[in-house]
Amino acid sequence: MEVRVPDIGDFTDVPIIAVLVKAGDRIEKEHALVTLESEKATVDVPAPAAGTVREVKVKVGDKVAEGSLLLILDTAEKEPPPAPEEREVKEPPPAAKGQARQSGSEVKPSSSYDCDVLVLGSGPGGYSAAFRAADLGQKTILVERYPALGGVCLNVGCIPSKALLHVAAVMDEARAMGAHGVSYAEPKIDLESLRTWKNKVVGRLTGGVASMAKGRKVEVVTGSGKFVDPHTLQVGERRIRFDKAIIAAGSQAGKLPFLPQDPRIVDSTGALELDSIPRRMLVIGGGIIGMEMATVYSTLGTRVDVVEMLEGLMPGTDRDLVQAWQKKNAPRFDRVMLKTRTTAASARDDGIHVEFDGAGPAIYDLVLVSVGRTPNGKRIGAEAAGVVVDERGFVTTDKQMRTNVAHIFAIGDIAGPPMLAHKASHEGHVAAEAAAGQKSFFDARCIPSVAYTDPEIAWTGETEETLKGASREYGKAVFPWAASGRALANGREEGFTKLLYDKSNLRIIGGGIVGQNAGELIAEICLAIEMGADVEDVGHTIHPHPTLSESIGLGAELAAGFVTDLPPPRRR
Repeated sequence: MEVRVPDIGDFTDVPIIAVLVKAGDRIEKEHALVTLESEKATVDVPAPAAGTVREVKVKVGDKVAEGSLLLILDTAEKEPPPAPEEREVKEPPPAAKGQARQSGSEVKPSSSYDCDVLVLGSGPGGYSAAFRAADLGQKTILVERYPALGGVCLNVGCIPSKALLHVAAVMDEARAMGAHGVSYAEPKIDLESLRTWKNKVVGRLTGGVASMAKGRKVEVVTGSGKFVDPHTLQVGERRIRFDKAIIAAGSQAGKLPFLPQDPRIVDSTGALELDSIPRRMLVIGGGIIGMEMATVYSTLGTRVDVVEMLEGLMPGTDRDLVQAWQKKNAPRFDRVMLKTRTTAASARDDGIHVEFDGAGPAIYDLVLVSVGRTPNGKRIGAEAAGVVVDERGFVTTDKQMRTNVAHIFAIGDIAGPPMLAHKASHEGHVAAEAAAGQKSFFDARCIPSVAYTDPEIAWTGETEETLKGASREYGKAVFPWAASGRALANGREEGFTKLLYDKSNLRIIGGGIVGQNAGELIAEICLAIEMGADVEDVGHTIHPHPTLSESIGLGAELAAGFVTDLPPPRRR
């Protein structure tokens, strides 16, 4: 049998980055033969049948397209085609019988179903669930209301905001270089080109998701989906019958009902459109999303006010982390109005006139409403499927992400806070595996959070606020970046690294970082918590010098009592 490159979309001259078999190898059906890498995705080409490799026709570095010959395969016998209107149920090869069946074929779909697994929503949680289900041998349908896959995160959230934050960071660094002896002229901002670049970043990622869906033979159905009964979803004129479903319908930006309808009053999606650079901007809500957008617009030249009803910005974050960020960012803001409510707003020709209950009124060219997100649980007809949705729109699940209806799962924002893409992705894997009959559970010890401001703030595990609230004894070690050679060399010594540990056994239970690239550094603390590491484990792990990651090791040394990069503790 000649094995050729299958349909890989509109790609030609795709390089082979790995050849995974050699002549003489005995392989089973679906065994990966070669790995291809396009500019959007990495794809394994599976074996169409079981057999023995007679001759490999390609090598690493060769470029191929659909139909290119990969190898000659001697098959024991020709497999009969599946019967009409019936899907072939894959059985494990004889050698694999009695072993764990990763294909999920224990779930035998009824012929009355259109798919084994239907996933509603294609954000990071939804596409992760769909792709995992497909990898486990399940016929999968992915329903998405918007034309592009990827959900809020890829299209109008995480990715475009990070693209703009990157631009802002480079601009700020260029301005700061004057203190280092290198001066640049003020940047010239071409908004149209900036928007084009941002959209190109988004397009590459959403295109990559679409390519991976096609490569896995996941059927994508475009339209808003609503449940009709426990095994049926209505999408436009089409009714889709499913054996199991995974709800990944996400959330939407919260609204303030007293604000007028005006194009100058936007949510985060509207702010990311970057239609103009306003002279004055108000951010209603001092959470992470609002502060990230304030960072972008401030760097582009906008004067920013912030109003927050609580007593501090970025609620839920330890105050010492926020205070370090706020000290660095004080010049960005004209007013930071804490414990203050927005009471009224009116749209006039000269701007949006806004009134507050503890501060003077002001006129703004742009108002960003950033007051949290609302889950979409009440927008999908869940009650028709028997799925319980609480008054806020969340769907309650167990550790397998299973709802009160045994064959329906829920993941991501709709399954409860924190509303984070990386949490949703892991929940999606668990749900897909549980739907395929595996004993998978979501049992993460920690979920990291990151504010991609400048400096960044990242934290994971327990916070001092949660520990104090639980009256739990803990130890704390804080390593100041003023003692970090790399931070000093970068001219960014305003940050610090904090480790929290259980006093009874010295195990790390939480941590926070404020400083440049904090979001890249927090993963080590996550791993320490997941692995049950104590401060000596991390302190005795050799970290490269000079790096910012070294601050985690030095913080652990401080907690363990053998740090030499700080002055000795005072003797009492």
